[in-house]
Amino acid sequence: MPMPTFEEIWARIEAENVRFIRLQFTDIVGHVKNVTIPVEKLEDAITHGVWFDGSSIEGFARVAESDMYLKPDLSTFAILPWERREQATARIICDVYTPHGDPFPGDPREVLRRALAEAAELGFGYQTGPEPEFFLFKRDASGRPILEPHDGAGYFDESTDLGLDVRRQMVNALQALGIEVEATHHEVAPGQHEIDFRYDDALRTADNVVTLRIAVKTISQRNGLYASFMPKPISGINGSGMHTHQSLVRLETGENAFVDPHGEYGLSAIARWFIAGQLAHARALSAVVAPTVNSYKRLVPGYEAPVYVSWARFNRSALIRVPSISTGRWQSTRVELRSPDPSANPYLAFAAMLAAGLDGIRRQLEPPPPAEEDLFHLDARRLSRPLELLPNSLAEALDALESDEVIASALGPHLLSRFIEAKRREWDDYRAHVSTWEIERYFEIF
Repeated sequence: MPMPTFEEIWARIEAENVRFIRLQFTDIVGHVKNVTIPVEKLEDAITHGVWFDGSSIEGFARVAESDMYLKPDLSTFAILPWERREQATARIICDVYTPHGDPFPGDPREVLRRALAEAAELGFGYQTGPEPEFFLFKRDASGRPILEPHDGAGYFDESTDLGLDVRRQMVNALQALGIEVEATHHEVAPGQHEIDFRYDDALRTADNVVTLRIAVKTISQRNGLYASFMPKPISGINGSGMHTHQSLVRLETGENAFVDPHGEYGLSAIARWFIAGQLAHARALSAVVAPTVNSYKRLVPGYEAPVYVSWARFNRSALIRVPSISTGRWQSTRVELRSPDPSANPYLAFAAMLAAGLDGIRRQLEPPPPAEEDLFHLDARRLSRPLELLPNSLAEALDALESDEVIASALGPHLLSRFIEAKRREWDDYRAHVSTWEIERYFEIF
């Protein structure tokens, strides 16, 4: 997508009566941060940046090194469709820079840019197609969200309540923001939904994930509902994932590097090596693609989430799956990683996933035989061969991340140390908390 000029953007601003510009970026855990400027200050922001205190942002900087500035990426300009026209607001996603004019190494968007640059050195571009899932919950009389799904529908059901109309509103909003939606449907669990958008360059799709989360929450709120991207909000039903389809394209020709019509499953050697790399680093990847305490309540047997480090063609219980494609459409060949969930920072998740795959290509790793048995309900003692398990807790995943040089290097020393620090603190808070489950189980018997 060509970068629009300031003049082209200004013409849209005048035509749409835009009054404010929201400059947006994310902290290391993926929370959206923004500063709003009057539209008259946009040209100055583009020329000189907008300064802010990095020490106040999770994982960015300490007080002694706090000055940073935002540099707007004009290719992300979009008018927010839910703002009132008389005070229309546009959004621009920004990159973070140091006072010396260098990209800030702890900016998640910069981390993904570095990973994409490494792929480019090998002649590849990285494309992703994430499938974010979320729940819609009711609110009580005071407007507070309650843990009650808004419907009782199931997979692909045509719900007759507010959910169907709300999803349509979400799609309209996303399309107005320049995101090409390909499908939307009800998911397996009550109140659970999925919106899929166009497969594209990984940086653009990471931007789109962040935008989708904002749009979904905003539209839900305006309809009296609450949208949650929490991986496992309710025990006993499926959690929300963000299965991500991936492929590499050859930069010289634009062809899909994963394609070999004569290879097993139609996969090239590049694709096999990429799969093997992600399997080799799967445990460390977990800390980045499933980054919360709650993520590991989703990655348990019986709820259509992966548990074993495995790959397959038809088996949706495998960690990595090779989706079927229509006859003759070889350029659509891709592999799907099924462990990510929507609590992940998409910039870091895609960077780590790419780094793992590229390591497999550099070392020409071959994947083990595919596992086509049903792993959702299979006891480990009945497996046809031993399979490594994904981490069963955030603490275990963080241990794996700290010992994995490839994934650690992809994040960079600054972001890695801040990420580990934030997530260890989260784990310690969880360990120290006395839950309702513990009270119900132990209070009256001891």
